[in-house]
Amino acid sequence: MPSPYRAIFAAPGAKAFSAAGFIGRMPLSMMGIGIVTMISQLTGRYGLAGALSATVALSAAALGPQISRLVDRHGQRRVLRPATLVSVTAVAGLLVCAQQDLPDWTLFVFSAGVGCVPSVGSMVRARWAEIYRGSPRELHTAYAFESVIDEACFIFGPIAAIGLSTVWFPEAGPLVAGLCLLVGVYMLTAQRSTEPVPQPKEHHTGGSALRSPGLQVLVATFVATGTIFGSIDVVTVAFAEEQGHKAAASVVLAVYALGSCLAGVVFGLLHLKGSSERRWLLGVCAMAVSMIPLQLAGSLPFLAVALFVAGLAVAPTMVTTMGLIEQHVPRANLTEGMTWVGTGLAVGIALGSSAAGWVIDAAGADAGYLVSAAAGVLAAAVAFLGYRRLSAPVKPEGIDERDERDERDEEYVA
Repeated sequence: MPSPYRAIFAAPGAKAFSAAGFIGRMPLSMMGIGIVTMISQLTGRYGLAGALSATVALSAAALGPQISRLVDRHGQRRVLRPATLVSVTAVAGLLVCAQQDLPDWTLFVFSAGVGCVPSVGSMVRARWAEIYRGSPRELHTAYAFESVIDEACFIFGPIAAIGLSTVWFPEAGPLVAGLCLLVGVYMLTAQRSTEPVPQPKEHHTGGSALRSPGLQVLVATFVATGTIFGSIDVVTVAFAEEQGHKAAASVVLAVYALGSCLAGVVFGLLHLKGSSERRWLLGVCAMAVSMIPLQLAGSLPFLAVALFVAGLAVAPTMVTTMGLIEQHVPRANLTEGMTWVGTGLAVGIALGSSAAGWVIDAAGADAGYLVSAAAGVLAAAVAFLGYRRLSAPVKPEGIDERDERDERDEEYVA
């Protein structure tokens, strides 16, 4: 492991909470594609499969920020464990309904319950932010490492979910995803020494972190970015099936994540100067441009190469986004702010998977990648229109000033 990464793990407990976060984040890439594979195996209806995956994502988008807001106020352990139990119970209900061929509405009810899932990635990043507050280089490397972990989940997650559901039994992918969530969250919350201390009540204004104009731009852009991800997942499964190699979709999607993973490793070693807002804008535009070659895909090998190149822009853009959140969100709402970006992705994934499913049913898998291209254009347009808001970070009144006074008081006492 390169020395900058070795250095950040010198902090006590860092290896343990990062490992727990890896396990807890596996459902991020397994659940949606697992549901798509399960339903397509059982019913052959990609429209229904995409709609159920979208329901999970929309539910997570609605509930995730509320869970994170409670975490900021009450701590990770007190909030994450009950929320995880609700989500895992809903997964069990969804699998039973699918296996017993119960009415479609029962599938949607339990899919909505699955969305009561904590944003494990935000919880882990909040721990890094607590450890390396005031150390921007170390925090940049930590965020890059977590983006690599995200992409590692997207490498192994689809392979596991699709492989389990096609080789073992249809419900196996979502089942294992639920178990990973349960184990990962309980491992993470068992580690109390690195858990961020909840901010005092007077540090919470009672409003949402989403009031920040800069955060609004990031979230809106990532709705479009999530649409790219959601559509690519569903279309790739359908495309591989049309080619006669449905199980190969997991490998192709893993190659997409591998490109992002490698780019994230390199990006974490760099200490770039200049405007982070400009780097973010370039990253979003690069993701948009990378959707063009997908329209030419005529075989799985070509598609894999195109997706690998497309993945190179993902992790660096995500790392830069996390740094921008800290500039636009007060410390007392940091976990919520990070989760709102995840919420934007979740909404986009819902839109992308649903739209792609209907396009595939109507016009075939080849046409599905047009959804990805349109989402890329939209993401670039929103990023350009909102760039000025990101160039002038606005800190909510009162909160940061109190934080600074508290830090001065602590230094004086010490």
